[in-house]
Amino acid sequence: MNTDMQVRSGLEGVVAARTALSCVDGEAGELTIAGFPLEELAPCATFEQTAWLLWMDDLPDADELAGFRARLAARRELPEATLMLLRRVAGAGLPAMDALRIAVGTLDIDGSEGGDDLEKGIMITARFPTLVAAYHRLRNGGEPVAPRGDLGHAANYLHMITGSEPAPAQVRALETYLNTVVDHGLNASTFTARVIISTGSDLVSAVVGAVGALKGPLHGGAPGPALDMVFEIGSEERIDAWLREKVAAGERLMGFGHRVYKVRDPRADVLAAASDVLYGEEGDRNLYEFARKVEERALAILEEMKPGRRLQTNVEFYTALLLHGLGLPVDLFTPTFAVSRVAGWIAHALEQRRTGRLIRPQSEYVGATGRRWNGMR
Repeated sequence: MNTDMQVRSGLEGVVAARTALSCVDGEAGELTIAGFPLEELAPCATFEQTAWLLWMDDLPDADELAGFRARLAARRELPEATLMLLRRVAGAGLPAMDALRIAVGTLDIDGSEGGDDLEKGIMITARFPTLVAAYHRLRNGGEPVAPRGDLGHAANYLHMITGSEPAPAQVRALETYLNTVVDHGLNASTFTARVIISTGSDLVSAVVGAVGALKGPLHGGAPGPALDMVFEIGSEERIDAWLREKVAAGERLMGFGHRVYKVRDPRADVLAAASDVLYGEEGDRNLYEFARKVEERALAILEEMKPGRRLQTNVEFYTALLLHGLGLPVDLFTPTFAVSRVAGWIAHALEQRRTGRLIRPQSEYVGATGRRWNGMR
């Protein structure tokens, strides 16, 4: 037994990969995506530009972007077998993340992409929104809306959910959200994808594993409950009493605190600004202003009642507000996150594949020793 090994529960503090994709600085409250500060990239880029950046380590020129958009648009249709499966799953009434986990493994069932990782990555990324939107409509008694090749990635997703072409403000808000959550270091789902691809397995398998990891509530987060909190408080005069009661009872305020960020989550600032614009043109402006007051008082009360804990606003708070403003139901919040993060998973899988290295950590045995076989007890 190697006594020099140090056990780190949950691999905390262990560096398991080198990456050029994103840099998370929890102490400074900074997130960099392929060299760009998040606050510069997310509100300005299209999702297609961000995916290309992660996969190619550069922004596309006009011709490259047009070609990439066309390649994504051409691969949006789901295989017939996947649609049949979604109908069966919808009939069983399973949650959207269960449906996503079940159906993702069939996305390459038509075999049209061959063995090329990049082409398969384009196919998976293109079909994720179609899969999520189709299941949402089937589960709610409707029929899937066919994807439109003339719309961008974000606009087409909203179109397939609602059946209507979205307003420019809605598209920009969703683009900003997708760019904001596309990658975030070596989180649980990304690490899962890298472990699977490191075995020499295929890209679809890596993404299936990543979805399975994201489905867990400790990783997928809780943007829905963050919004529920705002609605439950209901009025300005209830804010302080409600928050103090929850904190005194030892309950967590959803949307506050993060394992990595010890200051304000930079993604919260980006999504707060995007929500401000969205609610200025679409949706209930009063809700946005009320949510800002809840956030302001929550931060003050947490600092008063839990001094030194540094419980700042995280990405969940404004994720909930923005996606609600887009008209998405709570059960689509995490699947919509996956519509974005799949591009990050693929980028990490491509990066890990290039290393040619199997991820194989050690474990420390703490079980019984010295046993001898004597048959039955």
